[in-house]
Amino acid sequence: LNHGMPTFGIAGQAAFANLHEHPEDGRPTLWFKAGPGVQAELVEEEPDRFFVPPYVGPRGWVGLRLDVDLDWDEVAVVVEESWRLTAPKRLTTEFDTG
Repeated sequence: LNHGMPTFGIAGQAAFANLHEHPEDGRPTLWFKAGPGVQAELVEEEPDRFFVPPYVGPRGWVGLRLDVDLDWDEVAVVVEESWRLTAPKRLTTEFDTG
């Protein structure tokens, strides 16, 4: 738990995703770390689903509303990419090679 919300991270590393209530209306959301340019692209293309979260938004994190029609394969992709941005190369190599 981080600030009372479930947080996902790698031991000894920073968090890569967490669950929050939307800062404006309390809806459930997933905040995840994203690569350069991803935040702007997602928020611009789908502002009803994606938003810039407070605090971590200026560092490129993206918020995803969870109370909308979700493509769970897409959720898995953004969480995995977020993990890859945080995980040491050793872990990503181990994951990729099984």
